[in-house]
Amino acid sequence: MLTLQGENGRDSITQGAMVDLNNSGIEGTATKPVLDAACMAELRALDPDGKAQLVKRVLATYQASLAKLVGQLQLARAENAWDQVSRVAHTLKSSSASIGALALSGLCADIERLLRAGDSASALPLIDGFQAEVQRVDAAVGQALRQLETAAS
Repeated sequence: MLTLQGENGRDSITQGAMVDLNNSGIEGTATKPVLDAACMAELRALDPDGKAQLVKRVLATYQASLAKLVGQLQLARAENAWDQVSRVAHTLKSSSASIGALALSGLCADIERLLRAGDSASALPLIDGFQAEVQRVDAAVGQALRQLETAAS
């Protein structure tokens, strides 16, 4: 079993707990983990003692950025501004991969690829389904942040 050390170095979160925080509770979503445990472990390894609260800061920044970028994507989609949709998808692809939101990262990669090829018609169903995956990721990140806060106190 993989053990991931808590932010403050005193507590630990096991891989099983990571799986629990991946259960967003949103009906109809896939059972695949929302946040990849290996990616989260790599992120934690950058701040092994947790003193810099790197994981907490990265997740909080990601969550704030996610809300902003989703709004930009929705506005650009409503205006058929496909270049802007592609840019937002590109940004979310990278940042989502960095925190282990691999399904969202893959979805953004597909949207970006289709739009760069000029195929907005094929990208539309993916864009329309994008919000459900965003909700799963936002819920999992929020739960991870709450667990880190609890571990620190």
